[in-house]
Amino acid sequence: MVYTYTRRRKEPKMSRKGKKPKREKTEKDAEKENQKRLLKLRAHLKKRKPDFVRQESWRYKRVKSSWRRPRGKDSKMRLEIGGWPKSVKIGYRSPRKIRGFHPSGLKELIVHRPEDLDSVDPDEFAVRIAHGVGSRKRIKILDKAKELDIKVLNPGRVKELEESEEISV
Repeated sequence: MVYTYTRRRKEPKMSRKGKKPKREKTEKDAEKENQKRLLKLRAHLKKRKPDFVRQESWRYKRVKSSWRRPRGKDSKMRLEIGGWPKSVKIGYRSPRKIRGFHPSGLKELIVHRPEDLDSVDPDEFAVRIAHGVGSRKRIKILDKAKELDIKVLNPGRVKELEESEEISV
């Protein structure tokens, strides 16, 4: 007696009731997906990147840890001898397409007045309120940003601002 094996054909799945059919990916969707992937990659690379410290900064209190390139003729750090801290190199840079982006995936834009928000695209930019802006103008900017659905990266203490506004009036 000979047994024969026949492969089962997969039947096409029926869509469930109320479930939306998948829409085709556009070029913009593919770009956004790629951007998200690159942002995750940047975060991963940032975790692996060493803290670049100035040579001998751990030894002397007068030498701060802010990075300076080692230039000495016999510098162990310049010669990249093992056991010494890593030096800054081009390979530690983030991917070019997302360089300078906020972790949310939006580009940052500094705003000084409420009128600056008119030309902002909420899908592409996030807004940061300038340092010199006072509380009254900050509230106006926040209101207009909420109205235009724009993300504000440094909204500040909004409740305290509003309370101080009520007291002064």
